[in-house]
Amino acid sequence: MTMRVLVCLAAGLVCLPALADTLTYKNSRYGTSVTFPAELFRQAMEPPQNGDGMTWLSEDGASLAVYAFNNALEASPEAFADQASEPAGREGFEVTYRRVKDNWVVLSGYVEDDIFYDRFEFGADNVIHAMLLRFPRTLKPVYEPHIAAMGKSLNGP
Repeated sequence: MTMRVLVCLAAGLVCLPALADTLTYKNSRYGTSVTFPAELFRQAMEPPQNGDGMTWLSEDGASLAVYAFNNALEASPEAFADQASEPAGREGFEVTYRRVKDNWVVLSGYVEDDIFYDRFEFGADNVIHAMLLRFPRTLKPVYEPHIAAMGKSLNGP
């Protein structure tokens, strides 16, 4: 775990261990944070130059992307969910679960052979904080037990 913290610090990010088996990432640009099982996502990708987020990969083909962006069109959660639910050329894209509240959206379903779980939190200053989880359908028993806690941990100002 020490190596993961050092990699995050070297990249100019704040990544702190919350518990022995979890990692908490906090984006310094937007304040977006999420806690996830460190043992599932061991490989941190190179952060983008604009500092808007971070992506991790697992050895079994899963990925976790955490980032934020400006809600430039000032979309409501409902309008945002409508747009994000459209296939828009994505092969095998199907939303099977959709939940929209006053300040958040959850979409889940399938993209080809993967399951996706996307959570968006509408924060202050017209910023949307995002967590995108992808994993092979065959690994549902591995990832599904962690989805609720990860989604609820997504936070930002």
